[in-house]
Amino acid sequence: MTSERSRETFRHDGRIVVVGASLAGLRAAEALRDEGFTGSLTLVGDEACEPYDRPPLSKQVLTGWVPADGTALPRRREIDAEWLLGVPASGLDLAGKRVELADGREVPFDRLLIATGVRARPWADRAEAALDGVFVVRTRDDSGRLWERLAAGPGRVLVIGAGFAGSEIASVCRERDIPVTVAETAEAPLVGALGSMVGSIAANLQRAHGVDLRCGVKVTRLEGDERGRVRRAHLSDGGTVDADVVVVALGGVRNTEWLRDSGLAAGVWGVACDSGCRAFDVNGLVTDDVFVAGDVARCPHPVYEYRFLSLEHWANAVEQAQVAAHNMVSSPTDRWPHLSMPAFWSMQFGVNIKSVGVPVLSDEVVVTQGSVEEHRFVAAYGYRGRVTAAVSFDNAKWLDHYRHLIETAAPFPPSCPTPDQPADMKPVPAHFPNSVIITQGATVVVTGYEPSERRVAFARPGG
Repeated sequence: MTSERSRETFRHDGRIVVVGASLAGLRAAEALRDEGFTGSLTLVGDEACEPYDRPPLSKQVLTGWVPADGTALPRRREIDAEWLLGVPASGLDLAGKRVELADGREVPFDRLLIATGVRARPWADRAEAALDGVFVVRTRDDSGRLWERLAAGPGRVLVIGAGFAGSEIASVCRERDIPVTVAETAEAPLVGALGSMVGSIAANLQRAHGVDLRCGVKVTRLEGDERGRVRRAHLSDGGTVDADVVVVALGGVRNTEWLRDSGLAAGVWGVACDSGCRAFDVNGLVTDDVFVAGDVARCPHPVYEYRFLSLEHWANAVEQAQVAAHNMVSSPTDRWPHLSMPAFWSMQFGVNIKSVGVPVLSDEVVVTQGSVEEHRFVAAYGYRGRVTAAVSFDNAKWLDHYRHLIETAAPFPPSCPTPDQPADMKPVPAHFPNSVIITQGATVVVTGYEPSERRVAFARPGG
């Protein structure tokens, strides 16, 4: 009774601070109000602007379809919050329950949500990174500046890194008829996320659209002219690329430095938490008043042997924020687990690429529907006879079917659900450069649809 009264008092008069005023932070704040939290709510963000949507930054903004300042996230409801924008958090006093800000202020809390996300990984050489014409794309300002440079009609753009962001930027360049070279250390684009079989298809797609794709090479040095503008890149194979715009697309760095010495299990991998989004301390003990959501969170997923996953996906940020908000104001017996299946999408070279599950935790892949030659197909991934992921090229309508196969530990290779069956359905090795080994086969299945309904049950062999 006492704890129930305390919980009700917190729901009406408590103090919640959200550090990270982007997608996960905003959606969590809205969900807290939906849950009936009427206490004080404070959002802290290092950028001076209110939350905006990031997926358009490497797509519609660079093509000119959407201005950089036209990407504000739509509000689902009023949140009646205090916004502390343009000042990053610099520290966390866990025992004193205070967030320290870079301008010296301190913000007390009863419960804290960490949603600080990631930033772009910069070019390692600071002097070379400072050359005029060298860009990263993570923020609205980054994208706006690159759009201006692309609009000026550069002679050639060099993209370093052929992951999703790099490939999308190369696609925009070709759409704008700008010569572009892509340098990638792996054997093909997207190999780190989708494996070499699908990567080879992505390579064909890029070359068919006029991209000068250089795989298996590393950019070793950027060279500037006498006015400090980038003009040439040197490659590990001895070659060079003359370019007046260089886009560094080497992934992200999780924003956890402000949590150093806080006592939380935070590092380069993110902030570790349980599936209820409660943060772990350095001893691996779960905390009661600190929660994590979005790109910076690293939590176990039962479908993948309870491995800790960090997911930089839009849908994951939204769904994890909802779970975190619910658990922050609910009783221990009413907490939800975050069991959403990872999913992402990308638009490049006129093809809509979507994925569900975790392809990298697979060792085989098979095309189950459509035509690779037409760049319209679905490929399913598997491990030890179980479906673990699926990716579609211009065939996304089937992904819910594959999501169900993954959650129910369906056998691999799966049967084709339509007459649109490819000529060859023989599984081949998925070939990931940094493959992660799963030690067992399927151990659990997931049931339910809404976050309040989703639960895990242990799979029965042969059942």
